[in-house]
Amino acid sequence: MILTVTLNTALDITYRTAALTPHATNRVAEVSERPGGKGLNVARVLSALGHETVVTGFAGGRTGDALRELLAAEGPFDALVGIAGTTRRTVAVVDEATGDTTQLNEPGPTVTPAEWASFLTSYEGLVARADAVALCGSLPPGIHVGAYAELVRLARAANLPVLLDTSGEPLRRGIAARPDLVKPNADELARLTGSREPLRATRDARRRGGRAVIASLGAAGLLAATPDGSWRAAPPKAVRGNPTGAGDSAVAGLLSGLVERLPWPDRLARAVALSTATVLAPAAGEFDREAYADLLPRIAVTEQAP
Repeated sequence: MILTVTLNTALDITYRTAALTPHATNRVAEVSERPGGKGLNVARVLSALGHETVVTGFAGGRTGDALRELLAAEGPFDALVGIAGTTRRTVAVVDEATGDTTQLNEPGPTVTPAEWASFLTSYEGLVARADAVALCGSLPPGIHVGAYAELVRLARAANLPVLLDTSGEPLRRGIAARPDLVKPNADELARLTGSREPLRATRDARRRGGRAVIASLGAAGLLAATPDGSWRAAPPKAVRGNPTGAGDSAVAGLLSGLVERLPWPDRLARAVALSTATVLAPAAGEFDREAYADLLPRIAVTEQAP
């Protein structure tokens, strides 16, 4: 079983318009809703890949109820902890004419100390039964900035491989707790290390505590610095579409590859193929299966010089 943690879950709403015109009334051609937040997106992809997956984190209010109803139909097991606050919404507006997406993210609900304590009790029980865990996304108000570092240490104490995908100070503190995998994007990595040269920055992030660091380079793919070497993986060409959830699909590819004990080049190829196929999917947090099958053998993975 793979456990994904989403402390700041969301109900993802995608609007598709023929053309988005600022300062004007825009007609929406299609609306879709999905359980959202980075870890829930990861869990959805893991389930589609055939892995038993459990999601935990927080959900509350009418939005949280809607999220859980949608989640029940998708496959991942719901171990979310109920809270008094209301789960946030995110809105993606897709411009069909350009392929561009405008993203609007609400803040999360405030989590009380008692709700955090309840979550920790549940998390420790889930960790004891898991094969790997992914800690994903932002922290809602009320959660202390070292929360991910605390969760990394609890996973490591249980000898459980742990992947961290967050940003800012939670990333800085979390990486010091020595997670097995860290997946920042290029901007997050630059803020963490002070370097904009990707390979140097990934190796610097390893020195800060990450056993393996996989940097997302957007349309250019992934760059990985690991104990076994460094690789760059890239799709055959750039694609246009909705990038919401693409990084989360990459996390699912990396985590499934870890559990399946795939060599690093195969893990990276899977992650890039999944993330690219997610950009091509019609709704946030899904991937185009036909595109994934077509892309997987065409991902270029090259080893980087020491």
